[in-house]
Amino acid sequence: MSSINLIDAFQDFKDAENIDRPTMMKVVEDVFKTLLRKKYGSDENFDVIVNAEKGDLEIMRRRLIVEDGAVNDPLAEVAYSDAVKIEPDFEVGEDLYEVVDMFDFGRRAILAAKQTLASRIGDLKKNALAKKYTERIGEIINAEVYQVWKKEILLLDEEGNELILPKSEQIPQDYFKKGESIRSVVLKVDMRNNSPVIILSRTAPSFLAKLLEVEVPEIFDGLIVVKKIVRDPGERAKVAVESYDDRIDPVGACVGMKGSRIHGIVRELKNENIDIINWTTNTQLLIQRSLTPAKITSMELDQENKHANVYLNPDQISLAIGRRGANIKLASELTGYELDVYRDSEDEVEEFDIDLDEFSDEIEAWVIDELKRIGCDTGRSVLKLTLEDLVRRTDLEKETIEDVRKILTEEFEKE
Repeated sequence: MSSINLIDAFQDFKDAENIDRPTMMKVVEDVFKTLLRKKYGSDENFDVIVNAEKGDLEIMRRRLIVEDGAVNDPLAEVAYSDAVKIEPDFEVGEDLYEVVDMFDFGRRAILAAKQTLASRIGDLKKNALAKKYTERIGEIINAEVYQVWKKEILLLDEEGNELILPKSEQIPQDYFKKGESIRSVVLKVDMRNNSPVIILSRTAPSFLAKLLEVEVPEIFDGLIVVKKIVRDPGERAKVAVESYDDRIDPVGACVGMKGSRIHGIVRELKNENIDIINWTTNTQLLIQRSLTPAKITSMELDQENKHANVYLNPDQISLAIGRRGANIKLASELTGYELDVYRDSEDEVEEFDIDLDEFSDEIEAWVIDELKRIGCDTGRSVLKLTLEDLVRRTDLEKETIEDVRKILTEEFEKE
């Protein structure tokens, strides 16, 4: 047998599309020249010929034909009498080319060469995968769920590469099954046991930024710039945008006609409330906008200590704070200022309350509307009325009201 079949090894190269042919040839050549050096002490007079299509390899030995008795270097020269045994027409001064029989190396050496080659291919594939996804950090990708575990989800991309979506990078309301397609952003590439691990995220601000870029052409074209994004994944997000064209309203462009552009993103993020605001370098105005949907009446700003006291009417306090304090926390992150909320014209902090609309994921919209009809706009305003009063004043069933009161009570107990 004059050649070694390497079809499996070459198939690995073929599967790794990011490995180019010159690299492949160099790896194969290095592996077998090492084999030659171990057997002959030098590889200078050997040519490694690779046929990647057929998956085989030949090694040609080249020696100069010299007069009998004039052989000084057996690796580079061959006696005339030995050469004519192979081909009678040879003459002194010509080159003799012979195919090296792989059996000469021994079975163990051949097996070791194949293992070394497979290992080198594996390293190249790992490096190519790491390079590919390092360059794609911050990009949105679609991947299919392959396995769901308690702490993470294993996904496969279109090339069959394994990707990881940790529990910490999933939106709390996320629920995925095997075979389902997931959109997420490439967060980072970790190295574990010398192998690249591609980490995805659905909670990173960059995921929301890329979704906006997909839905809003003006952002993709650079006419609108996303200045900053802060998120409480699955609950609320605030996005500050700025337009480089005075004719374009950045907030309107991001929201779209009747919310057409933002609705798709909200659904993707499991009904996460997204506030789009105009970016400004005016700190007071930025704080005012960041507390949307609340409307403030006055503000005391301490720029040196990055602190602001914000005063609002009593009915705006719950809107400013938001459910579980999410609204004011995100406003603070967006502006970089620590924010304290007070009732207007009073020095005491308003009793914590939550707007009913913040419970839209647990209480049906028609129930909230019915409660608003009798003047109950916040959680505490509902709890201040007795069960009997609520049954008498609304068209709601007793069981429905009991469920609502339970949800509200549990929320305030958490706070």
